[in-house]
Amino acid sequence: MAETHVLFVEDDDVIREATTLALERDGFVVTAMPDGLSGLESFRANRPDIALLDVMVPGMDGVSLCRRIRDESTVPVIMLSARADSIDVVLGLEAGADDYVTKPFDGSVLVARIRAVLRRFGHAGGPGGAGSDGDPAGERGVLSFGDLEVDTEGMDVRKAGVAVALTPTEMRLLLEFSSAPGTVLSRDRLLERVWDYDWGGDTRVVDVHVQRLRTKIGQDRIETVRGFGYKLKA
Repeated sequence: MAETHVLFVEDDDVIREATTLALERDGFVVTAMPDGLSGLESFRANRPDIALLDVMVPGMDGVSLCRRIRDESTVPVIMLSARADSIDVVLGLEAGADDYVTKPFDGSVLVARIRAVLRRFGHAGGPGGAGSDGDPAGERGVLSFGDLEVDTEGMDVRKAGVAVALTPTEMRLLLEFSSAPGTVLSRDRLLERVWDYDWGGDTRVVDVHVQRLRTKIGQDRIETVRGFGYKLKA
């Protein structure tokens, strides 16, 4: 983790300085910015490994900044929100964020969430790609579901022959579904397998990502089984 570069955008001076110190103690290299515009400039100049974005920052709010980053990159993004029940949480996830952490947060919790996100991004985009180390895409090759094709080795998805651009989190979610077509997968299982949460978590993360995935591969491809979870139609 010593070489992991974190972009941290937070307008509160105390939180920004304290969090920066905490992350640096854990071996991260941190670039901290006080507003969204400077955060975007820093992102383009430095290309960090992960971005931590507070929702309410001046100049350009965190949700808008997340959208701009997602337009240019699949780098992991974690949103920081002051209220767990805020609509901002859902807006951030819909904008392309991979996870969120509620303020106030414990430094160790934030570090754990950062490492969890980096681990799954490493599986999705690192050497060997998804499918190694017990990844859901253990069966190599191209899986077909109607006009949807999932190449579990090349990490390539096509719908009716047209390439579909997925973020690493969306790809891991699709790999989990495609490893068990027709099987209902609970939100808790998806949180554990895709988000690396072994302690549970907010299922809104799953719901929003499923909806984002549906918009890309087809709204009717993933079925909601009320009270249980989701399944990929075989």
